[in-house]
Order: sequence, then C-alpha cells, then structure tokens
Amino acid sequence: MRKLLVLALVGLVAQLIDGSLGMAYGLTSSTLLLVVGVAPAAASASVHLAEIGTTLAAGVAHWRFGNVDWRVVTRIALPGAIGAFAGATLLSSISTESAAPWMAAILFTLGAYLLVRFARPLRTGRAGGRLRGRFLGPLGLVAGFVDATGGGGWGPVATPALLVSGRMEPRKVIGSVDTAEFVVAGAASVGFLIGLGTEGFLLPTVVALLIGGLIAAPLAAWLVRIVPAQLLGAAVGGVIVLSNARTLIRSAGLDGPLRPTLYALLAVGWLTALVFAVRALRRTRRARATVATATTTAATAATATTTVATATAATLATATTTVAGASAVSQPAPFRPGAVVSGVAVAGAVGDGTPAGLTVVGTPAPR
Repeated sequence: MRKLLVLALVGLVAQLIDGSLGMAYGLTSSTLLLVVGVAPAAASASVHLAEIGTTLAAGVAHWRFGNVDWRVVTRIALPGAIGAFAGATLLSSISTESAAPWMAAILFTLGAYLLVRFARPLRTGRAGGRLRGRFLGPLGLVAGFVDATGGGGWGPVATPALLVSGRMEPRKVIGSVDTAEFVVAGAASVGFLIGLGTEGFLLPTVVALLIGGLIAAPLAAWLVRIVPAQLLGAAVGGVIVLSNARTLIRSAGLDGPLRPTLYALLAVGWLTALVFAVRALRRTRRARATVATATTTAATAATATTTVATATAATLATATTTVAGASAVSQPAPFRPGAVVSGVAVAGAVGDGTPAGLTVVGTPAPR
C-alpha cells in the first residue's frame, strides 16, 4: 500500500512537471520504475497506459484555459502515433538486459538536454508565418518513436522544437504537445499490448500513476502561466541524469573509486546548470521589466501630449469666444448730437453720424 501511495505521489509530481514544462511525465515516471527494478518494456508500457488518462485530463484542462492550437495538434499527433507504435513494437522484441542500457541512455541524454536547454535564456520571440505540416510530421514521428523506446521523450523532443520555431506562444506549445500526447500514448499502449500481452502492464502501478496524474492535471494547466519553467526544467533534468547514470555506470562495469567521482562530476554539472538557469531567469525578468517601463513611459508621454493638445485647443477656443464677446459688448450705443460718452475716442462715424475722431465726455443723452 505504501508503495502505491508513493507511486501516486510520483504521478502527481510528474504531471505537475509535465503540465508546466510540456515534458517529463514519462521521463520522471519511467526513471523511478527503472530504479526500483521494473523491466524497461513493462515500465514504458505501464507509463504509457497511465498517460492515456492523464493526457486526456491535461488536454481538456489546457483546452479550457485556451492553451491548445488544434491545427498543430492534428498535424503532429498522427505521425507521433505511428512512431510510438513502431517504438513500442521494437522495445517489446528485445531482451530486458539489452533494453535497460538502451532506455537509460535515452533518458540520460534527454535529461542532459534539459539541463543544457534550461540553463540558457528561453527564446520566446515571434517569427512570421505558421508551422507547416512538412515540419510537424517528421517531428511527431521522431518524438513518438523516442517516447516509446525510452519510456518518455515526446515532450523533450517536441516541445523545444516548437518553442525554438518562435511561431507559437509558450503556453500553447505546452498545451498542444500535452493534448497530442493522448493519441501517442494510446498508440504506444496498443503496440505494447501486441508485443507483451496484458501481462506486460503493471496494473496497480498504472492505477497509482493515473490517480496522481488526474489530480495534478487541472492544477498543472493553471501553473503553466506562473511557474518559472527555467528553474523547473533544470531541476528535473538533473534528477533524470543522476538517476539514469546509475544504470549506465553499472552496465559499463565502472566500480571502485571511479563511480563516486563520476557522480560528483554529474552533481557539479547539475549545480552549474542551476546557477546558469537562475542567472538566465534574472536576465529575462530584467529585460521584461525594461521593456514594460519603456512601454509605460511611451504611453505616458503620448497621453501627456494628447492632454496638452486638447487643453491648448480648448484654451484657444475659449479665448476666441471671449474676444468675440468682448468686441460685441464694446460697440458704443448710438447717441444724438450733443450727447457725450466719458473717456471714449470715437474712431469713426457711429450711431447717427457723429464725426470721426471726436472725443466727448459726459453721459449719453436719452433719445
């Protein structure tokens, strides 16, 4: 019972990672199963069967949060399914002794790739145009094959390739890759069922991983907007590298003092990647803050210019109205000969013909 609870927790954590990065559910789960001694084919088969449920839940959650590009999903899922079926058939046909180093090598390579990938700033710039089928098709085929033979790899292969293209928002890349994985996981499960039969699936393990993944799927679709992928990717990559290094070192027969030295070197590499990831994350945040400040300043300047222009126009209109009103009021009233107006110099004939230039004083006489 305790083992199943641990597996459920692993499924929950793996789905949180996968939903936030668009990768690593299969890598994390398969790595753990290999560590506890599960045969490579059975580990991959069980993980993929559990992924049918977790990817369905993740796809629905991502769809509800608007993280899915259905055009990309339809063009990458079918080739991915073909590659996954072929990979599952191949893995089912080779012995456990041969499959263990092969699978550990794939997982180790993908873990190292995650370390390198997330130790550098993530490119999120936009490029023009849309992703074409001639790019998505081969990508899905390769990613599906690696995923089935390595017990994971759909996300680590597909997600970075789509991110590097720069033609999709990161959240839509993750949501689309997770949604398409439902079809890939189904095809891989069919391939393992044909190659291994029902005894190839560890049903208690499948149920435990599925429960944990279902609980985490909606939360992961929300976390993709706030979790710093830079740090999470580097952390997960280090765990996968160290875990699979154990199998590779054992397969190579490296015993004695060399083994701890290799582990120490890998740990130093992981720590270095984490440091670079933190620095890259800080640089990215500073750059975003600078852009946001510049945008705010430009908006403020534009608003101030508009306000000044509006105020100037209003002032001129008011002044014109005032002058016009004052001119109308200042016109002298007509008066009879002999009537005078105090302090007014008459500039021309006014009223009933008083001569121009006449200065008169007094008060107007009534008519």
